[in-house]
Amino acid sequence: MEKNHEIALTQMRISVEKLGSSTEGHGDPTLMRFLIARSMDPDKAAKMFVQWLKWRAAMVPNGFISESEIQDELEPRKIYLQGLSKDGYPVMVVKASKHFPSKDHVQFKKFVVHLLDKTIASSCQGREIGNEKLIGILDLQQITYRNIDARGLITGFQFLQAYYPERLAKCFILHMPRFFVSVWRMVSRFLETATLEKIVIVTNEDERQDFIREVGEEVLPEEYGGQAKVVALQDVVLAPLEG
Repeated sequence: MEKNHEIALTQMRISVEKLGSSTEGHGDPTLMRFLIARSMDPDKAAKMFVQWLKWRAAMVPNGFISESEIQDELEPRKIYLQGLSKDGYPVMVVKASKHFPSKDHVQFKKFVVHLLDKTIASSCQGREIGNEKLIGILDLQQITYRNIDARGLITGFQFLQAYYPERLAKCFILHMPRFFVSVWRMVSRFLETATLEKIVIVTNEDERQDFIREVGEEVLPEEYGGQAKVVALQDVVLAPLEG
């Protein structure tokens, strides 16, 4: 298996160079995520990687999105970063009742990049970012029609699919009201099968117990059956990455 991986990685590097780009500065774990996302097809993985490089250069020219660029999105304190799950995945909670569709879609996109980058980096704490995955919890409790943002949800999942391949370990959706089912059905059409397979809509007690077990009581907020307090995204201070 390892030998096949090495061959695929070598072929992918050659394909990336043929596309006029370079894999310099990106290690095997990063390239491997693109290969897995494209069923180990080196040419398709190379194409996806080059698109990611171009997107990253345009979207995040400084290498990161600062909080000052996304103040309107941070203000409602709707995203929480809870530490690491039992399997070592950072746990991010989205409180949909605190979210309203953004008037500034560019800022919203930057906000999505900021929260995904920070969530992934939180599992490294001083180490180089490699193959870290994340667990997302989308809490729909107490949402009204004013909170519905199909476009925002699609943007978030499409970013994960196109630019953060193999980063999503699981996404749990809690407290889905009946009126949201048709919205979710529409959002689902934009998601790849591999993404949909990682999404769990928690609807009964057995599923709730599985969810608590998988995430871990130590990091799960009390309101979801855990023992932790919620920690807003902007209150989490990360150690600088090495190198």
